[in-house]
Formats: sequence, structure tokens, C-alpha cells
Amino acid sequence: MIRKATVMKVYKDKYDDYKQRHDKLWPEMAEMLKAHGVHHYSIFLLEETGQLFAYLLLEDEASFAKVAKTEICQKWWAYMAPLMETNDDLSPVSHDLREVFYLA
Repeated sequence: MIRKATVMKVYKDKYDDYKQRHDKLWPEMAEMLKAHGVHHYSIFLLEETGQLFAYLLLEDEASFAKVAKTEICQKWWAYMAPLMETNDDLSPVSHDLREVFYLA
């Protein structure tokens, strides 16, 4: 498994909306992620800044790269766009983090 971590940003007045939408994650979104080899996906919020830390396990990067091209992912991005910083294609502005320590 590949450990992947990214950071994103949610608008400070949208924290509750962001959490509620993830609490009711569309079943087809969860199914698509699992079908593309995504496991143990967690997102954490730093409330002082709105920074989101996402951590997930992947079977492989190639399968994960295909997630962005799915219709359901495109719909999810449009649904979440009013709540967070996004790129022109409505994908979240995200930055991959480099692992510097791991204790198994």
C-alpha cells in the first residue's frame, strides 16, 4: 500500500457544511474510490486556518489518478466547490506532502 497525504483548504464559514457533506458521502462516490484502490481515507481540519489534511492508502498511483476523470468525482467537485479553494476545473487546490517519518 502507498501512504498518501495532501493538504487543502476549506473556507472558515463552511466548516459545518463541509463536515455534513462528508458525513453523507454519496454511496457511489465511496464505491468509486474503493474500486480505484483507495483505502482508509481520512480528512482532518485545523480549525484555526481552515487547512485540511487528507490521509489515504492507495493500491497504486495509476489507479488513483483515474479517479479525477470519473463522472461522479466531477459531480462531487462541483458540489464541494462553494466550500473550499478550487482550481479552474473545480478540483480542490491540493498539495501533496512528502513523508519524512513513519513508524510501523
